Amino acid sequence: MRFLIAQFSHETNTFSPVPTRIDRFCREGSTPLSGATAIAHYRGTGTCMGGFLDVAQSAGAEVVVPIAASAPPSGPVELATYETCVKAITDTVAQGGFDGLMLDLHGAMVAEHVEDGEGELLRRIRAIDPKVPIALALDMHANIYENIVKLSTVIAGYHLYPHTDMAETARRAGSLLVKATRGEARPTMAWGNVPMLPHVMAQGTHQAPNKGLQEKASRWEADGTALSAALFVGFSHADIREAGLSAVVTTDGDPIAARRLVDELLHEAWAARHDFVFEVEPLDKSVARAKAMPADKAPIFLLDHYDNCASGGTMDTTAVLAEIMRQGLEDVAFFGIYDPQAVQQAMAAGIGARIKIAIGGKHALPALDRPNPPLDVEATVKTISIGSFTSRSASNRGVKTVLGPTVVLDTGKVEIVLLSKHVEPTAIDMLSVLGIDPRAKRYVAIKSRVHWRADLGKLAGAIVECAGLGVCTSNYDEVTFKNVRRPIFPLEPDTTWPRN
Repeated sequence: MRFLIAQFSHETNTFSPVPTRIDRFCREGSTPLSGATAIAHYRGTGTCMGGFLDVAQSAGAEVVVPIAASAPPSGPVELATYETCVKAITDTVAQGGFDGLMLDLHGAMVAEHVEDGEGELLRRIRAIDPKVPIALALDMHANIYENIVKLSTVIAGYHLYPHTDMAETARRAGSLLVKATRGEARPTMAWGNVPMLPHVMAQGTHQAPNKGLQEKASRWEADGTALSAALFVGFSHADIREAGLSAVVTTDGDPIAARRLVDELLHEAWAARHDFVFEVEPLDKSVARAKAMPADKAPIFLLDHYDNCASGGTMDTTAVLAEIMRQGLEDVAFFGIYDPQAVQQAMAAGIGARIKIAIGGKHALPALDRPNPPLDVEATVKTISIGSFTSRSASNRGVKTVLGPTVVLDTGKVEIVLLSKHVEPTAIDMLSVLGIDPRAKRYVAIKSRVHWRADLGKLAGAIVECAGLGVCTSNYDEVTFKNVRRPIFPLEPDTTWPRN
């Protein structure tokens, strides 16, 4: 057997001012990984690529990897970048001789010229080879369009958020593809969506309602009710027509059962729509609440969730950090502020230097129509590092991670991490490699929403969500939706469904 395995993954925040060019898809250098280098990077890891490679190895199959390109969430993918990555896949498909394709996609990619990036990729593949079986591993935050389902053979989606089941998801998708190519299964898919935009902060599978929905889908797969069942909560920071919650179910040649199971998931999700709404607390009250907590709650985690780069945030807003400093919290680690210019200034000053420096506020936020001011701090340069380590976190196990040039500034009360790359703080190793022990801090403030729970979460004595400033806002009134289908809940609270 011979399989094409490829990755082209991006979660697009259409409100984000951060450009998405080819360099964001490159681990090192100026070109994405491919071939033997990509296989070596991902084999044995807890990623979708790692899971697909496991399936191919078990099947004794030859593997061709034309590209392995994954970028941190940001604005729409640049046209030239999209075309470069798609061409790497389609040119290889055109060579022929593949028993199947295994694609590690996200499901919420928007490019400058097309709002369904994955569907357009599949359309181009089918124009070359209408019959080759295609398996997709998709993120739970996929915004599903008809072409994604119609032009693929098998779809599997993550059941866990934080996404600690990426490799398992790809193994499910890949194994079904192998069965289909051998005539051991007849995958039949149905899909549908409901008019709702669940808040990301209410989507974690550590709690209802998503916990129960995902457990049901997983149970159907385990007991044979479905070959694959995926409940996609969608990515609400994409202002596109099909943004929102959807479901895809695959059965063994039984389209009626697939349709019934999709409807069951959708009706249950719709009934819980109010539980997918996140209530926002004013920032000053959140920080004051954290300050009043007893010391035995430490470490207390403050989540700067409006500016999470893993949802397309600029990671350079300073509202939460400024409020922490204004209220005088002490023994704080703050990860972090994306500011390559400030990193270079601090590096030039050197370890031990006392500097006055303006940090953050480098990106304008036109989607919010609000200023993004920098913050003036006086601090000592404590650490200079490239932050290199191999991830031990369940969400990215085995992947070599490099933070890039990174600095820790110490104000005496707050240790501030300055970054040159957009990196969501999710793992203990991300802090410890910089000389910060999160276990020993009273407060750990991070620009994260849910993924931090996979590793850092086990340390938390208390959690305080902080509504600061950023394009990952949980207040939908701060942004303007022009393209999403309407009416939709909760933008229109009285939305009804089914509509007939």
